[in-house]
Amino acid sequence: MEDDGREAVPQPTGRADVPGPATPPDPLPYEGVWRFTAPAADASVPQARHAVRDLLRRQGVPVSDDLLQGLLLIVSELVTNAVKHAALLSPVLGVEVAVGPDWVRVSVEDAHPYRPTALETDHGRLGGRGLLLVREIAGEAGGAYDVEHTAGGGKVIWVALPLKPSPAV
Repeated sequence: MEDDGREAVPQPTGRADVPGPATPPDPLPYEGVWRFTAPAADASVPQARHAVRDLLRRQGVPVSDDLLQGLLLIVSELVTNAVKHAALLSPVLGVEVAVGPDWVRVSVEDAHPYRPTALETDHGRLGGRGLLLVREIAGEAGGAYDVEHTAGGGKVIWVALPLKPSPAV
């Protein structure tokens, strides 16, 4: 083989298992994670709802009107639960909004260790259906929800919803 003085240029091999510099795709302009805290007080319910709505609008998140209304209802229910049931042990609660390319996730965290469950419908009761409603909204939208313990002994309740409705919905 003759040396013609040119530098060898690596050629693509076409093999997917060859490591190379991984360039993650650029995030969409609306992707990110935002967190704020609020006092465990009744006034925090509408404030959290408005803050989430304004954030999604400001970031240009492509959320349909129906999905936005469901998401804001979820925020209201989760913050209301934290205010009503956790305020004694958790005077401050955290609200987080995470947005990916195809989904939006909201979570509410408090320092109370009690892990609630979605109650079944009891038409004779006036309250106690907040998590049932959250579960129904998440299910109808093709999303998911869960309650998890935090490292500090409290809990976080999160709901993730697809930005576009699933074909089955």
